[in-house]
Amino acid sequence: MTEIAWSEWLDYNLEQISKIPEEGGVYMMHAAMKILYIGNTANLRQSISESLNNSCIKEAKRFKYSIASNHEQIGSQLLKEYQEKHDGKLPKCME
Repeated sequence: MTEIAWSEWLDYNLEQISKIPEEGGVYMMHAAMKILYIGNTANLRQSISESLNNSCIKEAKRFKYSIASNHEQIGSQLLKEYQEKHDGKLPKCME
């Protein structure tokens, strides 16, 4: 898999979300040192903003993202790698 150029971990709030580009990419949400969600989307800002309405994901404290035109492929690979490291389990908010 190609190397992913991740952003830094950013605080999960409207101010940070408003700075995200409206481009395709992948993202991860986390809280308490655990990944809660791994997503891929055609519009990073919109998807991360909408996740504020998800009762599980809104528990996240931080997020990071990476712009990628092949976000669906990368998202699938990230989930597969996560499951390989966690005995086949999905992130908490994806179960």
